[in-house]
Amino acid sequence: MTTETTRVALITGGARGQGAAHALRLATDGYSVYTADVLDHDGEAEAAKLRASGLDVTYLHLDVSDEHNWSTVMKSIEAEHRRLHVLINNAGIIHVTPISDEDTLAWKRLLDVNLTGAFLGIRAALPLMEVAGGGSIINISSIFGPAGAVGYSAYAASKAGLLGLTRTAALELAPKNIRVNAVCPGGVSTPMNANEPDGGVVPETPLGRRARVSEIAGAIAFLAGPDASFVTGTELVVDGGFLAH
Repeated sequence: MTTETTRVALITGGARGQGAAHALRLATDGYSVYTADVLDHDGEAEAAKLRASGLDVTYLHLDVSDEHNWSTVMKSIEAEHRRLHVLINNAGIIHVTPISDEDTLAWKRLLDVNLTGAFLGIRAALPLMEVAGGGSIINISSIFGPAGAVGYSAYAASKAGLLGLTRTAALELAPKNIRVNAVCPGGVSTPMNANEPDGGVVPETPLGRRARVSEIAGAIAFLAGPDASFVTGTELVVDGGFLAH
């Protein structure tokens, strides 16, 4: 049951994969969770499944690159809860193309979603987080933020940009008691790649496998909660040792 002390979280890209795992973890931990995505059928189905398990999860439509969409989502949260404690900027897209073949429109679209979307989310969330007396913003970067990867120029640029945005937002928002951190996952098992155990970055990962989505969700739960009350402006790498090379 939602009460005045219930913590409220919004997760973008929450229709499936890592976003859905984060919603499950936070809702299980007692949060009132909003998931948001452009995949309305999948998003509502996932939220309904979690509600059937007794969890407080609501799905909202959101194109993170559209600031008017952000305004609509925040108005919905304000109408029901009047406050927001946690924002997880998880939405992202990817394509793999050499720089010589990169399409300008595809480049701009990826940055609009992965980087500008997070900026718009941070800005939109501020009023409700200030009402809450502070909060935690978590930007989902990647090991390809601090490291490069052949063919991933747009994706790596967006994820590196998220790290810069994270540090700057942490400095600006600390006086408001709003913490801002980034998570840098390595390879993560999702339905899309579950049948390809030797693909991606696995050969270069010392632990020899992809992360389970629940392992990334554990990092999210830590940064969202009181145990991370003195953690801001940093990046938490969850990569099985990939960046230790």
